[in-house]
Formats: sequence, structure tokens, C-alpha cells
Amino acid sequence: MLHEQRRPLSAPGSVLVEQDGPNAMTVPLTRSLYRTTAHAAGGRTGSVRTDDGRLDVRLAPPRKKVPGTTNPEQLFAAGFAACFTSALAEVAAEFGADASAAQVACEVQLGTTDTPAGYGLAVTLTVSLPGWRAADLQPLLHRADAVCPYSQAVRGNVPLTLLALDDPATATDDRA
Repeated sequence: MLHEQRRPLSAPGSVLVEQDGPNAMTVPLTRSLYRTTAHAAGGRTGSVRTDDGRLDVRLAPPRKKVPGTTNPEQLFAAGFAACFTSALAEVAAEFGADASAAQVACEVQLGTTDTPAGYGLAVTLTVSLPGWRAADLQPLLHRADAVCPYSQAVRGNVPLTLLALDDPATATDDRA
């Protein structure tokens, strides 16, 4: 069955360039739920702002550690952590559980690769939930990974590690 994909309209004087090849989007949206636009100027030493003004930040390379700045990797980590936390809450609710107290840490690494691009990312999501053991949390993480839009966006492109942590309150002393 063929699906008609809505394509963005090119503005006058612009050319629409669509991504193709192995990294092309393979699942078109059937309905847009939210749209936002961010504008960057100056690359890693410039700034980024959104059309609505809710985000307006100065950028600096990670090694520079300039006060009052951030970098693309931090922005990506923040977005991924927030999105995954929401996906986890949604999945937990399907199982009658409450994940509102979940803690999700998203570590994003920027590094070199042996590809023509030369650079890449790696992501680790570390999740804990009060009252939960890691072994019991792991199935929820895999289900959240399946529905999280950020997870879907990086799947097949960025190595993603999911780590579930035991809540210390659930630990038992097996040495007795």
C-alpha cells in the first residue's frame, strides 16, 4: 500500500533538498502534532534561537567552557532525556505503573568515526525509578525505546545504550 507523504513547500527562491540513502526517513508522518523551527548562526561559536523566543542561547565548543553558553550535544541530551522520560511514563501507565518519579540521565558523546563523515555521536540513557529493581525496569525501557521519537530518530544511526539502575531501597543483601 502506498502512502502519500506531505512534503514541505519550497519558499520562492529556495530549493527543496530531500535526504535520501541509508539515513533517509523511512516512516513518514501521518499527522503533524507539533512543529518548531530553530535558527542557528555562527556554528559552534554562534547562537541558536527558536521562532517563538522560548529558546535563545549562545554556543561555545564543549572544551571552551564559556559561562552562559551551551553546545549542540547538551541540547540534544536535554531533548532526548525529556522525550524518553515522557515515553517511559506513557509505557508505564499502559502497565498500570507510575513512572512520574523516574530519573533519566542522557549522556551524549561526540567522537571520531572511521566513516567518510569523520564524526559521530553515541548515547547512553541511564534510568532509575524509586521502588524498582533494574531487572524489572528493563522491559519498560525497551518498550519506551520503541515509542520515543528521539530513539526512533537515532535508530540505526547512533549507538544507543539503555541502562536500568536498581533503586537502593530495593537492594537485598545476598551475602547472608
